[in-house]
Amino acid sequence: MINIDDFAKVEIKVGLVTQAEDVEKSNKLIRLQVDFGKEELRTIFTGVRTFGYAPEDFTDKQFLFVTNLEPRKMMGEESQGMILAVDGQDKPFFVTAAGLPLGAKVS
Repeated sequence: MINIDDFAKVEIKVGLVTQAEDVEKSNKLIRLQVDFGKEELRTIFTGVRTFGYAPEDFTDKQFLFVTNLEPRKMMGEESQGMILAVDGQDKPFFVTAAGLPLGAKVS
């Protein structure tokens, strides 16, 4: 649980997944290449293969991403953010941002 002041520190941006692929030697990770516009590209990992998600569920689609997290090492690479999701009944549901400008911030 966080308060409104803590939430105000979370940076959420619209990003387009330009490429997604399963991470070798992992049964749950998918590597996303995300374009936030203005030449801002990031690699972001999501651990959702065990829920039935595949790379094609993300490729060429826009989602909301948390972008001001410290990079985290995953399988020898850095994840530079986190895709925003909400709890579903059986699996996470990703917050889409279709039609919104790349790099737009949620405020």
